Amino acid sequence: MNKKNAGIVAAALIAVGVGGWYVNQHHGAHAEGAAGAAAEGQGGGKNGGAQPPAVVNVVSPQRQDVPVLQVANGTVTPIRTVDLHPQTTATIRQVHIKEGQFVKEGQLMFSLDDRADRANQDKAQAQVERDRAQVADLERQYKRSQDLFAQKFIAQSAVDTLRAQVDQARATLQADSAAARASGVATSYTAIRAPMSGRVGGIGVYPGSLVQPATSLTTVTQLDPIDVAFTLPESSLAALLAAQKRGKVAVQVLPGAGLAPVDGVLSFVDNTVDPGAGTIKVKAEFGNRETTLWPGQYVNTKVTVQTIKDAVVVPQSAIITSVQGTFVYVLDKDQAAHPVPVQRLHSFGVDAAVSGLSGSERIITEGKQNVRPGARVRLASEGGKGTGHGGNHGDADVASKG
Repeated sequence: MNKKNAGIVAAALIAVGVGGWYVNQHHGAHAEGAAGAAAEGQGGGKNGGAQPPAVVNVVSPQRQDVPVLQVANGTVTPIRTVDLHPQTTATIRQVHIKEGQFVKEGQLMFSLDDRADRANQDKAQAQVERDRAQVADLERQYKRSQDLFAQKFIAQSAVDTLRAQVDQARATLQADSAAARASGVATSYTAIRAPMSGRVGGIGVYPGSLVQPATSLTTVTQLDPIDVAFTLPESSLAALLAAQKRGKVAVQVLPGAGLAPVDGVLSFVDNTVDPGAGTIKVKAEFGNRETTLWPGQYVNTKVTVQTIKDAVVVPQSAIITSVQGTFVYVLDKDQAAHPVPVQRLHSFGVDAAVSGLSGSERIITEGKQNVRPGARVRLASEGGKGTGHGGNHGDADVASKG
């Protein structure tokens, strides 16, 4: 072999050796990287393990009677208001009451000039007395004529004439007695009394004022008891009528800040629904001895149309509504969360009465957005103590994977 061929062979051997070394080095590095990645995945690095258990707060349902209320704005309206007018034309002689005064039924309020009326009454009474005397005289004559007729001193026609005169005198007495009573009624119009117990309004007449039937003297408004009128949506009508059939329907009004609520009962449901507004007019009656309610006042009303006895009550924040339905998350003894379907019976404030629960469950209220059905959770009250079943998250991870 000459020097030229020997050089070519040596160069080829060097190239083969270098290529083999490169291949071995590259393959080793790749294998080491894959092994490291596998080891990191199996070693529970920051991104390799299962999600930790969700932290939640739980409460126990309460059992209580839950009133179903209809709330509306109402107006205080008096049961009766009377506008007093005189029934005759006369002059005011005396005003016995003051504006804003409370009066009792039958109390004297105004006195009118009654001199002419009393004179007419005395005249009518005198006529009655004269008629009575005439009747008495004719009755004596008639009795005497009967005795004379028995002795055949007078004819029957004379007895009949006296009998007719007695009947006529008696009729005249009855007519004049009625006239005297009418005169007495006219005289009574001069004393104007309270038609009911209530509060007096403004007074626009004074002693010496000439009044007539068109003149308004004052008003008397009954304040105890008193009504509150309000409207409810027609959708409440069925429940309202059903409550009336069961008995008295309780109604409560809130007069305003700093005043205690006033309790009453439903007294009236209108016979028609307003087709334009879709509402029904109702009234409730309240005792108002302390005059807490005042005519024309706006108040908030609450009508108890039903009471759900011994209902299971949970916070509304615990109720979840989704396409699958309405449910709450309940913890079992292993602190695993399970969805339980419920039905909302009535909502009030931050709570709701529901069906579907026994009342002994533990209900998740906070953190439920991180809960998965069947997964174990950690109570916020336990802090960093884990689930309480293993001292670390390993058991929870296994449970959630299972």
